[in-house]
Amino acid sequence: MAGPEHYTAEGIERVPLAEFTERAYLDYSMYVILDRALPHIGDGLKPVQRRIVYAMSELGLSAASKHKKSARTVGDVLGKFHPHGDTACYEAMVLMAQDFSYRYPLIDGQGNWGSPDDPKSFAAMRYTEARLTPYAKVLLRELGQGTVEWVPNFDGTLKEPALLPARLPNVLLNGATGIAVGMATDIPPHNLREVASACIRLLESSRTRLEELCEHIQGPDFPTEAEIITPREELLKIYASGRGSVRARARWEKEEGNVVVTALPYQVSGSRILEQIATQMRAKKLPWIEDLRDESDHENPTRLVIVPRSSRVDLERLMSHLFATTDLERTYRVNLNLIGLDGRPRVKNLKEILQEWLKFRLATVRRRLQHRLNQVLDRLHLLEGLMVAYLNLDEVIRIIRSEDEPRPVLMQRFDLTEVQADYILDTRLRQLARLEEMKIRAEQEALEKERVELEKILGSERRLKTLVRKEIQADAEEFGDDRRSLLVERPAAEAMDESELAPSEPVTVVLSEKGWVRAAKGHEIDPAGLSYKAGDAFRDAVRLRSNQPVVFLDSTGRSYSLPAHTLPSARGQGEPLTGRFSPPAGAEFVAALGGDTDSRWLLASDAGYGFVARVKDLLANKKGGKAVLTLPKGARVLGARPVTDPDTDRVVAVTSSGRMLVIPVSDLPEMARGKGNRIIAIPGKKVEAREEFVAAIAVVPEGARVKLLSGKRHLNLKAADLNAYEGERGKRGSKLPRGFQKVDGLEVIA
Repeated sequence: MAGPEHYTAEGIERVPLAEFTERAYLDYSMYVILDRALPHIGDGLKPVQRRIVYAMSELGLSAASKHKKSARTVGDVLGKFHPHGDTACYEAMVLMAQDFSYRYPLIDGQGNWGSPDDPKSFAAMRYTEARLTPYAKVLLRELGQGTVEWVPNFDGTLKEPALLPARLPNVLLNGATGIAVGMATDIPPHNLREVASACIRLLESSRTRLEELCEHIQGPDFPTEAEIITPREELLKIYASGRGSVRARARWEKEEGNVVVTALPYQVSGSRILEQIATQMRAKKLPWIEDLRDESDHENPTRLVIVPRSSRVDLERLMSHLFATTDLERTYRVNLNLIGLDGRPRVKNLKEILQEWLKFRLATVRRRLQHRLNQVLDRLHLLEGLMVAYLNLDEVIRIIRSEDEPRPVLMQRFDLTEVQADYILDTRLRQLARLEEMKIRAEQEALEKERVELEKILGSERRLKTLVRKEIQADAEEFGDDRRSLLVERPAAEAMDESELAPSEPVTVVLSEKGWVRAAKGHEIDPAGLSYKAGDAFRDAVRLRSNQPVVFLDSTGRSYSLPAHTLPSARGQGEPLTGRFSPPAGAEFVAALGGDTDSRWLLASDAGYGFVARVKDLLANKKGGKAVLTLPKGARVLGARPVTDPDTDRVVAVTSSGRMLVIPVSDLPEMARGKGNRIIAIPGKKVEAREEFVAAIAVVPEGARVKLLSGKRHLNLKAADLNAYEGERGKRGSKLPRGFQKVDGLEVIA
């Protein structure tokens, strides 16, 4: 083939498949972008919306007329201008009628047009009726005044407007959302008075900076009365770049100790909010809430009541959590992407949008004035001919009666144009008889005065701008209203963690030798007296509250953590920690500790080293835990002992050779991880050979006693007795009495 395409002898075009598919997809993409998904800067409408509004105006469905069945409108739109699905067309019509979806609705609906709880619950088009709202006049008022281009409809039998001559920047007032091919648009609605004020400011001075325009347009204005909490600096960045996001938050107030939500963010359903809160309540993630009620009615369209469990509940903190976890606070994307006057889609900043729309408006008004001027000139021309006929009525009648072709004779006799002659010939005789010179001259004078005024405006850019400014002010006064979405700076929403949400109850976490764990209610329980599986026994226990974390240590010195309230009940045997964590091969869980995240614990190895750590430094949310206690070669984890007061508590360490040393807890460092400092000395490599090691260790509060356990015997040591074993940290300590050379354990008795 000579080229990429050619025609066969039968006249069939042959194109390579790759080229055909590329061209077809590009054509489709351009159609979706320009004729379906994106609004035009001129009237702010997509084609289907424009056609619906125009078709309704052609049906005479103005704000002063009676409502007509929606099916009639949809039928006209589909049959004359928009050959697509009736469902999509009707849904576009519904959207323009919902006052909770459109800031300034274009359609006044009668019947079921959906509700904020379920916007899709509208009735079928055969049941609903509609007409245009008064605001629609902003788009249609100048339609028949030569202001816009008219294009053929889809079958070429009718003409439709390429754009509507909007008197206000509807693209900002009602906003738009749409997904095209490779691009999308998300333009939030704005307040009419604010936008009109910004237009006038820019009209008066084209050098107005964007920051100055934002003094008028302070932010979006959604149909609902929720607060916009995006800081002003962020809003300025959005309007400067054309992209960003806006956060809206529900409004609430305290009433008799309850929370009453009075306004929801845009497109948020009250029933959905209640469902989200109820889901958290069922999952026991909202113990602060006792009850939910929806008391919305006609007088109070939004009234959601949240009843706290008690008067001690911090409502501000509760609402902050709900803002973070439900649709009570919502983020809206902003993407000011629209089709400009050049017919190309582009993301524009606020100033560019207003400048381009004002350019469109000035051109529209100029066309309107020129159209009217042409009408005035044409009428003056006809009146001039009519005056000639009136002044020479007898001669005109004679020529008409006597001449076969009176038009050329009239033209020649009275120096008339063809249009004037035709107008005289088309005028009825009885009208000529009634005509009075004064009436003709009065009309001529009025039209002449109008002509002079029109030419003045058309000949002066300043006068033209003054006219546009006055019209914008008049429309703002007629259709404007107060801002609904208040701009308020609020602290960022913060979700409560599980420990805050869980009920605070005393629990005892019990760890078995085989690594099974469970939580018993209360602190009075005897952990060793619980039943255990065959071959298993008690290893360690920690008393804390259910909303606090519990930390487990394994035999390699790694720590793992869980919220205490997530552990199984002690009524059963519990569950293995290996189901929650992944410790190294061969490692065993040897200790449990926990409590307040700032509480201190002594961690030690039987090599005689240790340090004080806070619970918050031991928390490890990952399954593999984290390395905390470094073990010397051959050493083992001794466990963890609670520290009540690091300034007065003492550490008691006893070796397997019967030596005991007492040192202040303050002699040990507070660390997040490591080996720690030497507590008691053990010579040579005796720990590695397991010849000597620390057999027991305890932290003794001021005034407490210590019980030494050695086989069936025990030795009680009072605080004064412990003084005899005090020494410098890292020393060998003193020998215990005969019979207690082999210590099995230490018990601290308050």
